[in-house]
Amino acid sequence: MPDAESSHPVAPDCNTLRLEAPISGPSAVQGGRAPEMGCDDIHLDLPGRRVGKVRVSYALPDGRRLFVTTDRLSAFDRVVAVVPYKGQVLNELAAWWFDQTRGIVANHVVSVPDPNATIGVEARPIPVEVVVRGVITGNTSTSLWRQYDEGARVIYGHAFPDGLRKNTRLPEAIITPTTKGEGGAHDEPLTSAEVVERGLVGAAIWAQVQTAALALFTFGQRIADRAGLILADTKYEFGISPDGSLLLIDEVHTPDSSRYWEASSYEDRVGRGLEPESLDKEPVRLALDTLGYRGNGEPPVLGHDVIAATTNRYIAAYERITNTRFVPGTYPVEARVLGALNQVGV
Repeated sequence: MPDAESSHPVAPDCNTLRLEAPISGPSAVQGGRAPEMGCDDIHLDLPGRRVGKVRVSYALPDGRRLFVTTDRLSAFDRVVAVVPYKGQVLNELAAWWFDQTRGIVANHVVSVPDPNATIGVEARPIPVEVVVRGVITGNTSTSLWRQYDEGARVIYGHAFPDGLRKNTRLPEAIITPTTKGEGGAHDEPLTSAEVVERGLVGAAIWAQVQTAALALFTFGQRIADRAGLILADTKYEFGISPDGSLLLIDEVHTPDSSRYWEASSYEDRVGRGLEPESLDKEPVRLALDTLGYRGNGEPPVLGHDVIAATTNRYIAAYERITNTRFVPGTYPVEARVLGALNQVGV
């Protein structure tokens, strides 16, 4: 996703962020409440610092790179909040998925020395976000439903009939690529043909990307179904390794990059015209949309209840998908990461 600086008043350098709302959910977070902490940023004495909306990375020897996942949350291509434990969930859940999908496509992971940190191969990212969708939904300018609701019937090169309803399943999963907006610019929709025609990705590599993305999505849907969830859509990022091979990078099937819905209530809620129950950051998108924010200008400050509920959703997603209990890491994250890196000689 494109880089952007947060305009939300968050605590710098992983310092205190006070939350008033209680946390309840599958894991027993200490005291039944979110910690009064949130990791907004991290600074290490390492070269090659790069800052994305969620991750901070550093160059390491031997063509490797350190990726530290903060608790920042982005929506509408902007950083809008800090959510305790979110970074840990993203890093550990992505590591789980990377391990599970190695047989589909190679990925960049070398090791995971800390709950919030991954060491990976330094790949050259392809300049396209690969979004795979199994339903017609969404409220952003690049979403299928918003474009369809505004009258479009050919979207991302795919033709859609009249009469579709929001949040209903597509006959089959489709790939809807976008550009990677730079300098705060929004992502722009592309067709698969335009990806090659514009010279963004070569035809042979793009064919590999599409095959891998659809296979990953099918596998992800199967795992989600086992957890009583629907993987509605997701975003993949791919890169080219130093030897020229294709790698899956960044994250995979996390609540940040994916839309997860509760399967048990899906049919009933959609039939009644309600939004599906969500285990991802869609409630944040909807809250911002309700406040009239669609990505332009400074985002509004989100209430403590929204932040606390989002922590719950992230932890619940991790536990249900992996069938593993979430073990909260300690704060501050920066000190913990430094200790882990020292142990592995970085």
